[in-house]
Amino acid sequence: MNKTLQRFNEIGIIPVVVLDHKEDAAPLANALCEGGLPAAEVTFRTREAAACIEAMKAARPDMLVGAGTVLTTKQVDEAINAGAQFIVSPGFDEEVVKYCIEKDIPVTPGTCTPTDVQRAYRLGLDVVKFFPAEPAGGLAMIKAIAAPYNMMKFMPTGGISEKNMDAYLKEDIILCIGGSWMVKKDLIEAKAFDQIEEMTRQAVKKLNEVRG
Repeated sequence: MNKTLQRFNEIGIIPVVVLDHKEDAAPLANALCEGGLPAAEVTFRTREAAACIEAMKAARPDMLVGAGTVLTTKQVDEAINAGAQFIVSPGFDEEVVKYCIEKDIPVTPGTCTPTDVQRAYRLGLDVVKFFPAEPAGGLAMIKAIAAPYNMMKFMPTGGISEKNMDAYLKEDIILCIGGSWMVKKDLIEAKAFDQIEEMTRQAVKKLNEVRG
């Protein structure tokens, strides 16, 4: 497992962020870091995604910032050129995964079936995203898939919140979780960065309680 993925494990919760405006990137980065989560997966669903990654890294150079919802190799290049340190995709796209591997870019592709995990394993990956986690069967499904793939670690994302995060984080097969409950779009649009910081702090408190 590379150092970036090891940091995923150390941080425990990777906030999944949708940013429409570059000016929100720096204050959001500050709120997350001050709250105790120095990481963000900035989704490539908006035109400002690359600019926001760049702004977050400028504001917080030590923060772990990557790109999510990456669907093409072109987006991989855009993200990395903006300063992204890792790539996450919602599904398993072999072209994107191979491209990242060839360029030594940490990549966590989306999976939700044994077939997806097998394909990731064949390409030498030892960490995969599990998405959409709750709709796809949640922790029970991950455990079932992990049984024959005990060399794999999972990053479940989708439907995870402060209400169910502890169940996931107690399991050794879970590297970390991805979540957006502390960075909801309406909070960002309202520029409620103090509230985001406090919600982040509460998430970290619960994380530490689970992990002991």
